[in-house]
Amino acid sequence: MDDSGKRQATRVFKKSSPNGKITVYLGKRDFVDHISHVDPIDGVVLIDPDYVKDRRVFGHVLAAFRYGREDLDVLGLTFRKDLYLAAEQIFPQDSAQNKQPLTRLQERLIKKLGSNAFPFYFELPPHCPASVTLQPAPGDTGKPCGIDYELKAFVGESQDDKPHKRNSVRLAIRKIMYAPSKQGEQPSVEVSKEFMMSPNKLYLEASLDKKLYHHGENIAVNVHIANNSNRTVKKIKVSVRQFADICLFSTAQYKCTVAETESEEGCPIGPGFTLSKVFTLTPLLANNKDKWGLALDGQLKHEDTNLASSTLVADSSQRENLGIIVQYKVKVKLCLGALGGDLVAELPFILMHPKPEEEVLPPPTPSRRVSEDVRNDVPVDTNLIQLDADENSLQDHDDDIIFEDFARLRLKGGETDA
Repeated sequence: MDDSGKRQATRVFKKSSPNGKITVYLGKRDFVDHISHVDPIDGVVLIDPDYVKDRRVFGHVLAAFRYGREDLDVLGLTFRKDLYLAAEQIFPQDSAQNKQPLTRLQERLIKKLGSNAFPFYFELPPHCPASVTLQPAPGDTGKPCGIDYELKAFVGESQDDKPHKRNSVRLAIRKIMYAPSKQGEQPSVEVSKEFMMSPNKLYLEASLDKKLYHHGENIAVNVHIANNSNRTVKKIKVSVRQFADICLFSTAQYKCTVAETESEEGCPIGPGFTLSKVFTLTPLLANNKDKWGLALDGQLKHEDTNLASSTLVADSSQRENLGIIVQYKVKVKLCLGALGGDLVAELPFILMHPKPEEEVLPPPTPSRRVSEDVRNDVPVDTNLIQLDADENSLQDHDDDIIFEDFARLRLKGGETDA
């Protein structure tokens, strides 16, 4: 096939209910917050009309903040706070509602799947929280604490019916945010400390080489010390700290050191002396696996994750709706001994994933096959299937759809050594 015949194939995730009577098709699992708006959640549900009959099919999206283990839920009390809920009736289509025009993906799926495929469309407001997981303690089982999103489709008589596991589909999805394209102002700070019986001060100037870092990047911290006091600097400590504001019933802040170094090189710095030095730190989850409660990016099944990305707050009045607000700061501390105390400077910075390049998939091959890497522990309703492609599909872009098991693709741009 020449280059003109090659096209980009569309990856579509599918998952069926245990009884196989309804199947959800979704174009992606990660929905990006662009500050001004969030990617819409659109897809289709394929139903078996002989099974559904005169019942209805509903869909909902729920963002929940889980702050306790599921096995501790007793007497109807659950350790979770629902932050956002969107719901709609998928089948039969309600003509009274303002019907959303079909997206290109929905048009292609309905053409491929037939008349028993029905579209759904959810929009999340920009102030919804990002997906964040709190690192569990060793030995903890079940869902970890944090903020997670779930898309659910189920068969029932009304929206308030309790879904049965056999005829419902639950999909874990994520709301994420990528790093902005602009770097921002280079962080720098100057602090000083004066002492009794000392004519002048101890000065500390610290700066970072940039404001925005991607996960896995080295952070260069420039430190300049001018000691015009009568005290002596005995040691320099530099650390990266994660600050997580938990906005639940009241706001509490948790701090955790994720990278640190200390140096006595050039020390002691006596009165009248100066020192300039560059420290390099790399905050990685791989070095912090033992820290319970550390904020991580939300994770899906069968995949690794990384330290939580910084939360960009566009509207400070919406902070309490964000659930968990993550920030990072570099802390520089000059140790002066027991009597002299410390001199401390802090530099805030942003840690995020870069926006990934658009991935181009090869066109489907003219054979129907099931992926060999679907293991025995993957449920039978999550097969990884590649659709048939025939001669006509070379001219028909709507046939270039690859169906994939919902729980197997890893997040691009994560730490490879985490």
